[in-house]
Amino acid sequence: MKEDNKLLYYFNKWSAITKEEEATILSAFEPVTIKKRKDLLVSGQTCNYLYFITQGCLRSFYINSKGIEHIYQIRMDNSWISDLESFFSKSPAKYNIEAIEDSNMLRISHEQFEQLLIKIPRLERYFRILFQKAYINALNRLNATMWETAMDRYNEMLKENPEIFQRVPLVYIASYLGITPESLSRIRRQK
Repeated sequence: MKEDNKLLYYFNKWSAITKEEEATILSAFEPVTIKKRKDLLVSGQTCNYLYFITQGCLRSFYINSKGIEHIYQIRMDNSWISDLESFFSKSPAKYNIEAIEDSNMLRISHEQFEQLLIKIPRLERYFRILFQKAYINALNRLNATMWETAMDRYNEMLKENPEIFQRVPLVYIASYLGITPESLSRIRRQK
């Protein structure tokens, strides 16, 4: 499926759009590629884009005062990635975004995003649902970190996205789960 067709497919899941609107949508996005291990965003910069990943894998992470990376998101094909706080507030980003694989994306600037919502108001529904799901996922992740065991978090990730274990280095998965790589190795041996 062509990259722009993937984007339109996901818009149509929650918001019926016309052929004319499809052309307007596609004109608001621009294709970008990024090589493995390259930065898409560095903390301290302003995040000016929302990215729809058509093919590839990226991670967002922050580095604490001790220099330790903490992965906030791992996103693969047909998903969105950005630093939403920076994108909407125009404040410096707290997160870094880096490609785990060579990746192809479609991006939209803040200005184009706002214009698109004015031109096609029903896309507000799509993005409302998208942002609601992101908020719920963030809460679920926070609750899981506080109340679930590392084994439970691992099993949930394995159930939800088994492909991640073939595409993402285990050290990143451990960071995302909030455990050490050694703990992840022990959990995987117990399975």
